Amino acid sequence: MKDVKIEFRKPIFPININLSQYLEKYNRTTQTRVFYDDLMRFSGYVALEDVNGNDTLWLRVYYSEFEHAEIEASLNKIYTLLHSDGDEATLPFLKVDAIDFCTFGNSKPFRIKVRNILNDNYTNFYIKKADASRIYGLELEEMISPNSMNYLVYKDTLIEEHILGIPGDIFISQYLHKCNELEKAQLAKEFVKFNERCMVGLLGDMRSYNYVIIPTHDFDQVVYRIRALDFDQQSYEGNLRNYFPQYFKENFKMVQMVLDKLLPSSIEQYRKEARSVMVRRILNNQDRFNDLINVMKKDAIAPQSHVITLKKALQKYTHDTHFKYCESMGDIVETGINFLIKNYKNAY
Repeated sequence: MKDVKIEFRKPIFPININLSQYLEKYNRTTQTRVFYDDLMRFSGYVALEDVNGNDTLWLRVYYSEFEHAEIEASLNKIYTLLHSDGDEATLPFLKVDAIDFCTFGNSKPFRIKVRNILNDNYTNFYIKKADASRIYGLELEEMISPNSMNYLVYKDTLIEEHILGIPGDIFISQYLHKCNELEKAQLAKEFVKFNERCMVGLLGDMRSYNYVIIPTHDFDQVVYRIRALDFDQQSYEGNLRNYFPQYFKENFKMVQMVLDKLLPSSIEQYRKEARSVMVRRILNNQDRFNDLINVMKKDAIAPQSHVITLKKALQKYTHDTHFKYCESMGDIVETGINFLIKNYKNAY
């Protein structure tokens, strides 16, 4: 399996007026007194290590006593906005246990750990620099996948709910070998469907640490789901292979499991199932999808050279000549979805 690499470090793209209006229309906006840049003014930090003493690339940050009180109050308010529509009844019982800063990746997020002192339950959420292409990824994930995305935007600050699950790299190294044969077959099916969703939605860089595996215990089995964790590389790369998780070396064991457990006919069947579900979801959210794509088509979220390279590759891959007329990444996403819809209607 030939590995693919992310060749370009994607810049952060600002939210334009059209995207702002879309977010306002679909209740993705909020107001807060703390911005991403405010959290950058920490006065000290310590490096966080995992249980084996390895550097996690996260820093536990600290603020001056005066700033900490103000920041904590604002973060607790954000928690209520994200989880209870701003209901302030729980505010006296919320405490920010930790603020961590990630030094790795494009978004460099802050991870906020909020604890309810009444029962010691805690929840994480993230504060990042708002990035237009990442928001397109979150919205597309909401529309074409089984997953709901809980996030809010205020000016240039993005607030995201923590996605529960076992990071793919940890699952592969520590849990995959413990799965029985039926569980591996079920995981293989899920990876095929995940692979298809990423390609259709143009979600790139799904290396194992950028998605999570979610085990759900049924009465007589464990059922696994795979969902994307990171949307930094949404509709940016020109290389089509970057949108297929199967081509990343970090996913080699997952790909090998697919080849071991599934016949080629089964793989094709699950790809068709994934495409059918995506089409039905889009048709059920047609107005919202059209609103998003109309904004995305006019937004420059990738170099034109990437658009040209990608549309040529997709025309060759699908034999659909409509790709040759695409002028933006939004055009490419729309053309790909229309291609699926046409094939779906012809099949039924």
